[in-house]
Amino acid sequence: MKTILQKDADIAHIAKELKKGKTIIYPTETCYGLGCDGTNQKAVDTIFSIKQRQKEKPLLVIMANITMAQEYVVWDELLENIANKFWPGPLTVVADVAQENDLADGVKSQNNTLAFRITDHPFAAALSEELAAPLVATSANISSMASPYDIAHVHAMFNDQTSQPDIIIDAGDVPHKVDSTIVSVQKNKLRVLRQGEVVVREQDII
Repeated sequence: MKTILQKDADIAHIAKELKKGKTIIYPTETCYGLGCDGTNQKAVDTIFSIKQRQKEKPLLVIMANITMAQEYVVWDELLENIANKFWPGPLTVVADVAQENDLADGVKSQNNTLAFRITDHPFAAALSEELAAPLVATSANISSMASPYDIAHVHAMFNDQTSQPDIIIDAGDVPHKVDSTIVSVQKNKLRVLRQGEVVVREQDII
């Protein structure tokens, strides 16, 4: 594991490393995230190994902007309304994957959906934009353990593990926040799967 202070991070170089299949821990708007290039199957498989996560539980991704999201999911009027009202921000949407895509299995679920959000964290957004691909953003913890909000917690969790992330971005303490809200948007229908920091009501967006 190589730790880099966020102020010293070369985003272009890090994106190149991710393209090669490297994995990273980095700050997000909710907690520290564990990520990789969401289109790199080997890297995604490594994330499952690092996190000790069941393969049938797909990984969340973040994207830099709505234009990128429209390339990967079936876009409808309801999703457009949600995007205009809540993004960028801590709202995760589960939507059907577009027919033409290069998403790795494990990011793309077994029922062909994708969980994603447009992030409002400057570093995470810049990294996804430079990567020009969805960036895996699962919480940077071993499954069943608490999500980390500081680098000391990150190191303590992974130092003795066989499977470790390659790069750690040290952004200091990340503010404790409520989990992101998760909604399903399929066939122009909304379903709230988890109510979090962002309160989503159907009557507010239709």
